[in-house]
Amino acid sequence: MGDLRKGYLLALATFVIWGLFPFYFKALGQFSALEIIAQRAIWSALFGALALLFWRHPGWWRELLAHPRRLAVLTLSGLLIAGNWLIYVWAINNGHIIEASLGYYINPLVNILLGMLVLRERLRPLQWVAVLLAAGGVGLQLMTLGQLPWIALALALSFSVYGLLRKMAPVAALPGLVVETWLLLPIALVWVLLFGSGPSTEPAFWQTPEALWLIAAGPVTLIPLLCFNSAARYLPYSTLGFMQYIAPTLLLVFAVLVFGEAFPADKQMAFFFIWSGLAVYSYDTWRLLRKNRSKP
Repeated sequence: MGDLRKGYLLALATFVIWGLFPFYFKALGQFSALEIIAQRAIWSALFGALALLFWRHPGWWRELLAHPRRLAVLTLSGLLIAGNWLIYVWAINNGHIIEASLGYYINPLVNILLGMLVLRERLRPLQWVAVLLAAGGVGLQLMTLGQLPWIALALALSFSVYGLLRKMAPVAALPGLVVETWLLLPIALVWVLLFGSGPSTEPAFWQTPEALWLIAAGPVTLIPLLCFNSAARYLPYSTLGFMQYIAPTLLLVFAVLVFGEAFPADKQMAFFFIWSGLAVYSYDTWRLLRKNRSKP
């Protein structure tokens, strides 16, 4: 019972931190999205290396070198997660928090589709209903706005494909993330040194209090991930799946109530279709779990 309680607290901490990200990125409004992502890669690589000194994963490096294909997959997954970060930060700082939250609501339903198309998994009837409802929500936005909700779709697709690639490269979460940031580090350094023009490219900037906000990108990235990994040891993965909706729900609430983004009726209707799909998906998952538990 104590482990279960610990798991719930760790999972709650994870998703609340992710849900509070808009406040952090709004505090970095003076920096461009590219500058934030470059610094995030640099400081995540540094703090990730330090984290590996405390959370040891014996033999992970030798195992990675013994399977070079995994290194190639981690390179691709690193580029994908960097693109996901870039779109997310740009969306937050340009008044598109609602659409960002929509992306993370769609994400589990995109996972279902990728499982069918790539892993040849068969969809259960209620999963088809969930996917079609989500598609209806996206289609509704296309009709009412005259354009695809590209931010939501890009966030959902990039994160779903990222998860699929990480499944293909079975490396523990922390070492995998650290390797991804190490592989991104040369790109980030080249951008900062040769193409960067923001405040962080000036040596004098690193003597100011504002520099601490960029340095914090390292722990801000790693702490919720470590909480998530710990929670996964104590909770069923399906429980984590249900709790993941805390983060996009907080994004939506903050977007409307704190940052004053418009949430007109047509967007509400699109969200209604997405939420209906998630409700069907959640019910189907709960029913399957209950059926499996009842088996002798």
